[in-house]
Amino acid sequence: MKIRQITPAIGAELSDVSLGDAARDAGLFAEIKALLLKHRVLFLRDQDFTRAEHVAFARRFGKLEDHPVAGSDPENPGLVQIYRSEKRENYENNYHSDGLWRENPSMGAVLRCIECPELGGDTIWVNMVEAYKNLPDDIKHRIDGLRARNSIEHSFGAVMPAEKRRALAAKNPPAEHPVVRTHPETGEKVLNVCSFTTHFVNFHTPENVRYGLDKTPGASLLLNYLVSQANIPEYQVRFSWKPNSVAIWDNRSTQHYAVMDYWPAPRKMERAGIVGDIPY
Repeated sequence: MKIRQITPAIGAELSDVSLGDAARDAGLFAEIKALLLKHRVLFLRDQDFTRAEHVAFARRFGKLEDHPVAGSDPENPGLVQIYRSEKRENYENNYHSDGLWRENPSMGAVLRCIECPELGGDTIWVNMVEAYKNLPDDIKHRIDGLRARNSIEHSFGAVMPAEKRRALAAKNPPAEHPVVRTHPETGEKVLNVCSFTTHFVNFHTPENVRYGLDKTPGASLLLNYLVSQANIPEYQVRFSWKPNSVAIWDNRSTQHYAVMDYWPAPRKMERAGIVGDIPY
């Protein structure tokens, strides 16, 4: 197996290795997992494996999860089909950490390209450990101990009729997480807010609020500042897809952004998302 680091902050490309083999070889899988913890996102080309092998490889990380909006392959539960066609409303271009609206957000995912446009449709990943590390000290002090609410209703639910949106929210109630989480395997501190985050839940205290303007818009301005850190190019890597290209990412320490610049060309991806832990 050959390893090529892509940027100083994040990302490595693996070659001369088959994820189909790694689904059956515990030693090879352990090597790939160690590289994932180091580089946060791994890229592979020409991975011609079956859907069953896709699922089997992802299950080595843990139990797979379904998605309340995107459908799964009926013969391979947990293999979510993200198929974008001619419908322009199929947008997804925002920085996010998968499932931050869940009590236990995704541990990570294995995403394979089935069909993609000749030009466009890249995906960007961001190192959110680096984003936290480089925050000014006064901001780190302000957000120490802060917790935030995260919701599926105002994102996936926004385009739904009101009744359907409320039903989605009822089945997937908002989740509260620390603004700075600790990675359970590396011990690193991670900036843990994204486009799913709606507000802080414990900001309105005497330490933070002198007058009303400190609360609103003060808290919103701070949240917007934190969310904007994912936009910094020095923390990012960008990947151009081809059929049978694969990305594996650690969702606990990254965010990603699917660039929506290819409409009306189709883009078909299949993702095996892995159930994660409760952030602390």
